Amino acid sequence: MEMDSSVNVFGDPLVPCSLEPTTGFFRDGCCNTCKEDQGSHTVCVEVNDEFLAFSRSRGNDLSTPIEEYGFPGLAPGDRWCLCAARWLEAQQQDRAPRVFYSVPM
Repeated sequence: MEMDSSVNVFGDPLVPCSLEPTTGFFRDGCCNTCKEDQGSHTVCVEVNDEFLAFSRSRGNDLSTPIEEYGFPGLAPGDRWCLCAARWLEAQQQDRAPRVFYSVPM
Protein backbone atom coordinates (compact mmCIF):
# COMPACT_ATOMS: atom_id res chain seq x y z
CA MET A 1 0.00 0.00 0.00
CA GLU A 2 1.22 3.44 -0.83
CA MET A 3 0.53 6.23 1.63
CA ASP A 4 -1.02 9.43 0.28
CA SER A 5 0.70 12.78 0.79
CA SER A 6 0.57 13.43 4.54
CA VAL A 7 -0.56 16.96 5.28
CA ASN A 8 -3.34 18.33 7.46
CA VAL A 9 -6.18 20.60 6.33
CA PHE A 10 -3.86 23.62 6.65
CA GLY A 11 -1.21 22.03 4.42
CA ASP A 12 1.18 21.43 7.35
CA PRO A 13 2.89 18.05 7.86
CA LEU A 14 0.97 15.59 10.00
CA VAL A 15 1.97 15.18 13.61
CA PRO A 16 1.11 12.07 15.60
CA CYS A 17 -2.47 11.78 16.78
CA SER A 18 -1.72 9.01 19.29
CA LEU A 19 1.06 6.55 19.94
CA GLU A 20 -0.68 5.12 23.02
CA PRO A 21 -2.92 3.63 21.90
CA THR A 22 -1.29 3.54 18.49
CA THR A 23 -3.79 4.77 15.93
CA GLY A 24 -4.09 5.37 12.21
CA PHE A 25 -4.85 3.17 9.23
CA PHE A 26 -1.13 2.34 9.08
CA ARG A 27 -0.84 2.15 12.90
CA ASP A 28 1.90 4.77 12.71
CA GLY A 29 0.24 7.16 15.14
CA CYS A 30 -0.81 9.60 12.40
CA CYS A 31 -4.06 9.89 10.48
CA ASN A 32 -2.43 8.99 7.17
CA THR A 33 -4.57 7.54 4.39
CA CYS A 34 -4.35 5.73 1.07
CA LYS A 35 -6.74 4.34 -1.52
CA GLU A 36 -7.12 1.12 0.51
CA ASP A 37 -8.38 3.12 3.53
CA GLN A 38 -12.03 2.89 2.58
CA GLY A 39 -13.12 4.46 5.87
CA SER A 40 -10.85 7.49 5.41
CA HIS A 41 -9.44 7.39 8.97
CA THR A 42 -8.30 11.00 8.73
CA VAL A 43 -9.84 12.91 11.67
CA CYS A 44 -7.82 12.94 14.89
CA VAL A 45 -10.23 13.15 17.80
CA GLU A 46 -10.20 12.94 21.57
CA VAL A 47 -12.96 10.46 22.45
CA ASN A 48 -15.39 10.92 25.31
CA ASP A 49 -18.08 8.74 26.91
CA GLU A 50 -20.84 10.30 24.82
CA PHE A 51 -19.09 9.58 21.52
CA LEU A 52 -18.05 6.05 22.54
CA ALA A 53 -21.70 5.26 23.36
CA PHE A 54 -22.81 6.82 20.05
CA SER A 55 -20.29 4.78 18.07
CA ARG A 56 -21.30 1.60 19.89
CA SER A 57 -24.96 2.32 19.04
CA ARG A 58 -23.93 2.51 15.38
CA GLY A 59 -22.28 -0.93 15.51
CA ASN A 60 -18.68 0.14 16.06
CA ASP A 61 -17.71 -0.59 19.67
CA LEU A 62 -14.45 1.27 20.17
CA SER A 63 -14.27 0.76 23.94
CA THR A 64 -14.05 -3.05 24.06
CA PRO A 65 -10.55 -4.52 23.57
CA ILE A 66 -10.03 -6.94 20.66
CA GLU A 67 -6.88 -8.82 21.63
CA GLU A 68 -6.47 -10.73 18.35
CA TYR A 69 -6.05 -7.39 16.55
CA GLY A 70 -3.95 -5.78 19.25
CA PHE A 71 -6.72 -3.25 19.90
CA PRO A 72 -6.75 -2.19 23.56
CA GLY A 73 -10.15 -0.50 23.48
CA LEU A 74 -10.51 3.24 23.89
CA ALA A 75 -11.24 5.20 27.06
CA PRO A 76 -12.39 8.80 27.43
CA GLY A 77 -9.45 11.12 26.75
CA ASP A 78 -7.77 8.77 24.26
CA ARG A 79 -7.01 10.22 20.85
CA TRP A 80 -7.92 8.20 17.76
CA CYS A 81 -7.96 8.52 13.97
CA LEU A 82 -11.65 8.44 13.22
CA CYS A 83 -13.38 7.86 9.91
CA ALA A 84 -14.40 11.20 8.44
CA ALA A 85 -17.95 9.99 7.73
CA ARG A 86 -18.39 8.77 11.34
CA TRP A 87 -17.24 12.15 12.67
CA LEU A 88 -19.73 13.93 10.39
CA GLU A 89 -22.51 11.56 11.44
CA ALA A 90 -21.70 12.20 15.11
CA GLN A 91 -21.55 15.97 14.47
CA GLN A 92 -25.01 15.90 12.89
CA GLN A 93 -26.31 14.17 16.04
CA ASP A 94 -24.47 16.57 18.41
CA ARG A 95 -22.24 13.68 19.57
CA ALA A 96 -18.97 14.51 17.80
CA PRO A 97 -15.77 14.27 19.82
CA ARG A 98 -13.35 17.18 19.91
CA VAL A 99 -11.03 17.32 16.91
CA PHE A 100 -7.42 17.30 18.01
CA TYR A 101 -5.04 19.52 16.08
CA SER A 102 -1.41 20.11 16.87
CA VAL A 103 0.98 22.44 15.10
CA PRO A 104 4.19 20.75 13.88
CA MET A 105 7.30 21.65 15.84
